[in-house]
Amino acid sequence: MPEKSRFAPRSWLLILLLSLVVVLTVTAILLPIEIRYLWRWGVELAGHPMALVGIVLVMAVLMSVGLPGSLCFWLIAPFHAPLLSVSVLLVGSVAGSMGAYRFGKGLGDTWKPGYLARQVLNLLSKRSDFLTQCAVRILPGFPHAFVNLAGGVLGLPLLVFCCAAIVGLGVKWTVYANAVHGMVSARQAEQAMDFFTLLPLVILALLLALGGLAKRWFLGQSKVDSLPPG
Repeated sequence: MPEKSRFAPRSWLLILLLSLVVVLTVTAILLPIEIRYLWRWGVELAGHPMALVGIVLVMAVLMSVGLPGSLCFWLIAPFHAPLLSVSVLLVGSVAGSMGAYRFGKGLGDTWKPGYLARQVLNLLSKRSDFLTQCAVRILPGFPHAFVNLAGGVLGLPLLVFCCAAIVGLGVKWTVYANAVHGMVSARQAEQAMDFFTLLPLVILALLLALGGLAKRWFLGQSKVDSLPPG
């Protein structure tokens, strides 16, 4: 009898998520609804306390099994002030990081990472200090799913891992939430974006640029460190 895959729960969650996206897309095509009605519905739903609790739980569960729980950002940031958005996103993403850490620790040597995941694993095996972990959290280009799983597989110190997740994700969500909130506020007021509205977007653009450079440098260094001495 063939052995059951340990990734079966993750596969079923991914299938469920994709099915939901397909159903919503088909519904939107067959039953077109004006954007303003969708927006009003989104504001009313997102403002309910139980909706926030549900989003946090969904985000934590998805991230715990390596699925893109950060997509929940779009269910929170456009409808709430940055302070509340960052708080909710931080709770969900840090809880998901801890869950993925435990999941990775359970996998141990049985984890068979792909090319990019193997590079992240190699990087954190060479450089797992607090600042490096913060950097890979803040800068775009480093998949959080791989960072979280690698932390558990390598058995990184939990306190450092948790603190880096809080600081790194806190900075990242602050920039993202302020950028989205600024655009939404300017659009609703039908005003041109001023300097303070554009500032988070400028910071986000710089992070994207630095993220690409840092990714090449970090992963390049980890690749060099892994080579046998000549």
